[in-house]
Amino acid sequence: MVISERFESRVSSEVSEDGEELVIHITGNFDFNIHRDFQRAYRNANPIPKVFLVDLAATDHLDSAALGMLLLLRDYCVEVGREREQPTVELMNANAHVAHILTVSNFDRIFSIR
Repeated sequence: MVISERFESRVSSEVSEDGEELVIHITGNFDFNIHRDFQRAYRNANPIPKVFLVDLAATDHLDSAALGMLLLLRDYCVEVGREREQPTVELMNANAHVAHILTVSNFDRIFSIR
């Protein structure tokens, strides 16, 4: 139980005042250990925002599981976009190390990175 509490604090989210953006903050390593919390952060958003912003400012490292989770978020946007306007996903505030991983993985071609 202590382990899940430690990981749970690594993902937080906040909705913009107008409700159009959901910012998901990742702290520390973005890896498989936080997959449930990451998924909960976007699936529990109600109403569904127009933009999902993944804030990587406090992210030290991401691995292949994190890349997969970002793709699952994109797939979720496609899924909910069948019934309404499709939300977008943007990645922001990545440090040089994380940005390099995203670029090498060609995620700069899949996501807007700012």
